Amino acid sequence: MRWLWTSRRLDARIVRTLLLPASALWRIALGTRAWAYQRGWATVQRLPLASVAIGNLSVGGSGKTPLAAWVAAHFVTRGVRPGILLRGVGGDEAQVHRELVPGAIVVADPDRRAGAVRAMAEGARVLVLDDAYQRLDIARDLNICLISAESSQAVRWPLPAGPWREGIAALKRADLVVVTRKRADYRTAQELASELQRSAGRPVAIARLDLSLLRGLVSGKEYPVTVIAGQRIVAASAIADPGAFVAQLKRIGAQVQVATWKDHHLFRDEDIAWLAHAARRADHVVITAKDAVKLRDRWPSSVPEPLVAMLEVRFEAGEAELRDALDRVVTRDV
Repeated sequence: MRWLWTSRRLDARIVRTLLLPASALWRIALGTRAWAYQRGWATVQRLPLASVAIGNLSVGGSGKTPLAAWVAAHFVTRGVRPGILLRGVGGDEAQVHRELVPGAIVVADPDRRAGAVRAMAEGARVLVLDDAYQRLDIARDLNICLISAESSQAVRWPLPAGPWREGIAALKRADLVVVTRKRADYRTAQELASELQRSAGRPVAIARLDLSLLRGLVSGKEYPVTVIAGQRIVAASAIADPGAFVAQLKRIGAQVQVATWKDHHLFRDEDIAWLAHAARRADHVVITAKDAVKLRDRWPSSVPEPLVAMLEVRFEAGEAELRDALDRVVTRDV
């Protein structure tokens, strides 16, 4: 898909062009749906607690899970217990949230209202909705839209010819926009932020998603990222944007061999056997936190443990404005 959406080669452009009729149907369907909600013809449900929704306009890889965890952690530091609501696809992201924000209540349920009721019953006082920007049937008190700086390399066409679920005009629904970057440089992120500020008229923050440390899959022992500099590693992942993960490891100075599976892949016994073989031959196998939750209980005790790459959200612009907006959500609900 990266080839299809970013390549300027003639073959990629031909395939994109052939997909344009399907993209037109996608845009009409989403536009009609949004129009129905704007007109009040479709029902919007209120949640029992104040809520913050986080989502994006393009497919995968924008950092929704790390930022949702950052938002939930912000509420924990304010003494307000958050409930993190997910639709439950794959089952891995729920466990990632439980590990990233131990003080949060995590509920995976495609019925967000039912999930909200359950979170409130378990003690939540504010809700964080992960991957909910297109959930127009759910009212929210703060709507945050993420756009990755890496997406600026892709064509701005709707699915399937391009990676866009919705066009830039959909940012009008956002209260705040966050440009995230993993492998893109700051200048690219800044230029995109300025463009979005002009076109959408919304506050725009910039956040870098970078590796903060490496953690032993089984032992939990922590290492500085520099431990893999100059080492032969296997970068294994089943995520939406493996290219960014690989780029982050290469930036540290590791010699990287890549092994990827589709997003939300459930590792089979033969996959784990392959990774175990790789762990014996390479200096390290490095995996993502999202994949760690699926491998931890199944990793062979006789094989060197993989290192889990832990991401940190580091704001480069707009952090104070975002924190103030989050605090106002809780204040309004008091």
